[in-house]
Amino acid sequence: MIYKNIVCTLCGCLCDDIEVVTEGGRVADAKNACEFSKSKFLNHAKNRAKPIIKKNGELVEVPIEEALDEAAEVLKKADFPLIYGLSSTETDAQRLAVELAELIGASIDNTTSVCHGPTILATQDCGAAKCTLGEVKNRADLVIFWGCNPAEAHIRHATRYSITPRGLYTESGKRGREIVYMDVRETKTSKMADIFVKVKPGQDYELLSAFRAAVKGYDVGDAAGVPSETIKRLVDKMKSCKFGVIFFGLGLTMTGGRHMSINAALRLVRDLNDHTKFTIIPMRGHGNVSGSNDVMTWCTGYPYAVNFSKGYPVYNPGEFSAVDILARGECDAALIIASDPVAHFPAEASKHLARIPTIVIDPKVSLTSLIAKIVIPSAMAGIECDGTAYRMDGIPLRLSKVIDSEFLPDREILKKIIEKVKA
Repeated sequence: MIYKNIVCTLCGCLCDDIEVVTEGGRVADAKNACEFSKSKFLNHAKNRAKPIIKKNGELVEVPIEEALDEAAEVLKKADFPLIYGLSSTETDAQRLAVELAELIGASIDNTTSVCHGPTILATQDCGAAKCTLGEVKNRADLVIFWGCNPAEAHIRHATRYSITPRGLYTESGKRGREIVYMDVRETKTSKMADIFVKVKPGQDYELLSAFRAAVKGYDVGDAAGVPSETIKRLVDKMKSCKFGVIFFGLGLTMTGGRHMSINAALRLVRDLNDHTKFTIIPMRGHGNVSGSNDVMTWCTGYPYAVNFSKGYPVYNPGEFSAVDILARGECDAALIIASDPVAHFPAEASKHLARIPTIVIDPKVSLTSLIAKIVIPSAMAGIECDGTAYRMDGIPLRLSKVIDSEFLPDREILKKIIEKVKA
């Protein structure tokens, strides 16, 4: 079978032009995919998790229903449970995770809290001028990458949306665009750029403030290791372009300024719109992390770090963020869905996950599944089950099922757990 226009759920680009070839119940080829995407499709059946419960210190394989019963029992008994992850699954599962959190009075958080949480805080403060990736392809003649490395993290971003594609008003492709790259070091992306600006680590806020001052007509000096002449030249380009866009990543969100650096970037874009059309888009990492923010906002009014212990949603990043809850040792049970926090969280947070009853719902074996008390394998969204995912620019795309699986989708697993908790 040949399936066309399949969406890849690897990263926030959600490339929707993949052609998947299946033979004998497995994926034989994935055309148009980047090397990471192709590896995901071709190796989807490898390193699969199994239904496991830890008994007497040993991991024992059990029937799936027994694992579901034990998971429901753990969550029912918990006084302060945590639900975390949700970035690599589809929106129905995210919605049901919120329903479960409300049912058991849990805190629920997604991977945004350790990546683009500062972006959301800054957007809540001053708003953001955004656009779709299609508009970037069709209109942008000035593209600025700040603190991100799409050539290695979002491999097809440059060829599909931002650098080389020919669009409605960008018929000459890369020749009609100017690419500016701003980071603390040279990367593969800097080699694709027309201008590379090296920023002193931790001084992004100072440079953004200097840009804002120059846009308003003030004389500025050197900032963040960037000469004043370079700042003025870049500001002239920003003000004179027809359509500009800033793509930014964790190199900006995880600096010392955190949300204040993003706040300055958003306000710079707002200032530039007094002179031309300018937008800004965060480079979201996981396939459906944008969807987890949207779904949680629909269901609770808040995008992440929400607590239901009072019977209604309470939002407080830093108090109800997963890393903070775990590092303080507050939760007495955890449900991890489509994520691997042990591979990324600080040591103290990971140690607490190992101390408490941790339940993992994931298609693959991970570091978190190795320390879990209960492991429930699931079907892979976008390969073994359908659904919806949100691209980094907020556009929803429909995921397809191309392979049958013996495993249940995340949404079906959560439905069963909810039914068992209610019973």
